[in-house]
Amino acid sequence: MMEEKIENVEATNTSVEPVKIEEGQNKRNNRPNRRTKEKRQRQNRQRQPKLYEEEVISIGRVTKVTKGGRHFRFSAVVVVGDRKGKVGLGTGKANEVPDAIKKAVQAATKNVIQVSIVEDRTIPHEAIGIQGASKVMLKPATKGTGVKAGGPVRSVLELAGIKDILSKSLGSNTKINMAYATLNALKSQKTIEEVARLRGKKVEEIR
Repeated sequence: MMEEKIENVEATNTSVEPVKIEEGQNKRNNRPNRRTKEKRQRQNRQRQPKLYEEEVISIGRVTKVTKGGRHFRFSAVVVVGDRKGKVGLGTGKANEVPDAIKKAVQAATKNVIQVSIVEDRTIPHEAIGIQGASKVMLKPATKGTGVKAGGPVRSVLELAGIKDILSKSLGSNTKINMAYATLNALKSQKTIEEVARLRGKKVEEIR
């Protein structure tokens, strides 16, 4: 009699289907784990394409002397742009270099401006940008000239999407001031259509 009971129990156990638990779920309450949620959020952030390209212009170290000793922080200047007429400049400070760059990128993204570009390659007219003791002169150039500039001026112009231009530094060579002077010169650019609209005239009358 005992042997027959054991056989019946085994038969009933084999008839029960095992419960499938999906990957990333907790066995107790069948809910997604926190780690899987964080992984999915990171993957979604990585998949999102960046709106602007980034380029670091300068990184400096700031020292603060107190009674307890010296405290070091880092400052970063970053320019962002889409190479299609949009460009921005920003600065950031933090205890570590990556954090300073991240803050600078966020600040630059908020300060993005639209630049007037003629024929998708050069600026409409000559302009001089001033920032502090720095002066940067920009001149339009013929097709095939390229970007005749160096340092922070070149970084700003390339990320703005300008392909043919002449430039010259007329003052101090401080990187951050030269970058802002270049940005100020680009802000002052106006196409002939914009000038005609402001004056209330036709393009043919201005030409």
